[in-house]
Amino acid sequence: MSDEKDPTAPNDGVVPDALVSDAAKPVSRRAALKVLGTVPVAGALIGTAAFAQQGTPTQQSPQLPKQTHEAASPPAEGTGKNPPKSQAKYKFFTAAEWRTVGVLADDIIPRDGRSGSATDAGVPAFIDFHMSVPETDDSTRVAMRGGLAWLNTESRTRFKKSYASLTADQRHQILDDIAWPDRTKPQFSQGAAFFSRFRDAVASGFFSSAMGWKDLQYQGNVFNPNWQGCPPEAMKKLDVSFALMDTRIKPDQPTG
Repeated sequence: MSDEKDPTAPNDGVVPDALVSDAAKPVSRRAALKVLGTVPVAGALIGTAAFAQQGTPTQQSPQLPKQTHEAASPPAEGTGKNPPKSQAKYKFFTAAEWRTVGVLADDIIPRDGRSGSATDAGVPAFIDFHMSVPETDDSTRVAMRGGLAWLNTESRTRFKKSYASLTADQRHQILDDIAWPDRTKPQFSQGAAFFSRFRDAVASGFFSSAMGWKDLQYQGNVFNPNWQGCPPEAMKKLDVSFALMDTRIKPDQPTG
């Protein structure tokens, strides 16, 4: 079945919480952060190995198809009309990859009662941008594309459908095998390496967005007009006082 014809699956899944049992259970965004801090990041994404599974030759250095950095659906010749504003615009991903990225991103950070999902925060566009800029090397692009290919190959092997077309339970069966590198079986090592890096990219995109800041209740460097100085208890513990500090500066001594 072609990815191009597969409908997008619901974005209501979750990744099982490493802090509880191995069974698929909802994981809060706060627990996900703890996991991100404890799970080692793979040294490199899978590259030519994934393409080998797809039958792509690997004898030569992997070459990425030329990126034109054009809109996903340019105006039809002679019409002079732009694509609909609601239409997704991506520079690196193909249409099928874009659907996979969106579903996988929401499996990692789903919508909950506190904030929206990864796609609500624009994470797929964030990843697409970083994949398309000149500063990103080709090996990283090949690894991203190869990882998505691995995920869809595994999905078809198990369920005869692409990843974006699977049910939440089916997707989680795959994610359970690649989400925790220290428990991953050898045959899933490539998928685990890809997922670790992809999960980091999703977290980076979400928590650097306005939605992510609000989710963390991040206040930033906010001026506090009511600050009264160091509390007396702390001053006493440090054996200092404002009066002592005043004696160190003579009235006629420049303070600048």
